[in-house]
Amino acid sequence: MPSTVVLEKKKAQVAALTDRIKGSCAGVVVEYKGINVADDTKLRKELREAGVVYTVVKNSILQRAAENAGLELEGSVLEGTTAVATSEEDYVAAARILNTYAERHDNFNIKTGYLDGAIIDNAKIISLAKLPSREILLATVCNAFNAPISAFARVVQAIVDEGGIEECLAKKAPAEEAPAEEAAPAEETAPAAEAPAEETAE
Repeated sequence: MPSTVVLEKKKAQVAALTDRIKGSCAGVVVEYKGINVADDTKLRKELREAGVVYTVVKNSILQRAAENAGLELEGSVLEGTTAVATSEEDYVAAARILNTYAERHDNFNIKTGYLDGAIIDNAKIISLAKLPSREILLATVCNAFNAPISAFARVVQAIVDEGGIEECLAKKAPAEEAPAEEAAPAEETAPAAEAPAEETAE
């Protein structure tokens, strides 16, 4: 039977991987069989630079961690050599890098993946892999909203120049109230205009 030390170590590994999965927006599980040291080092470097955490795990550890995180893995996923890549913020990076690598190496295969706590099939992983990098997507979004953001920035700067939003409102309020005060005398003169009509009636 496994010793207490070994059991505690496995529990710690399961807990750590569970937290990784729960704290990530996306992840990919791969079979890394046949990869040499040089290629493995290069792959890990590319993943690390993209903010992806990549580790080799035992299938039993992955199974328990996935269950704890609410993911149901198929039996075939828990066979052979296994590595898990997780990303906290980038939905695309792990899929893009690992799919590219799998296309170039016959023994390196994608087993499964997940997005926002839900398992996705390999077709969706490949679709993710074909999307631009996070940096390119962000640049595209910024360019699309460039004009509105510039206009908003000018409004914000104007408020700052006036001394803040409260100061702006204070300066604007008198100008808006003035017409109402000017209209008041016109209402007071109305009865005077009606007086001659009553005298005529007598």
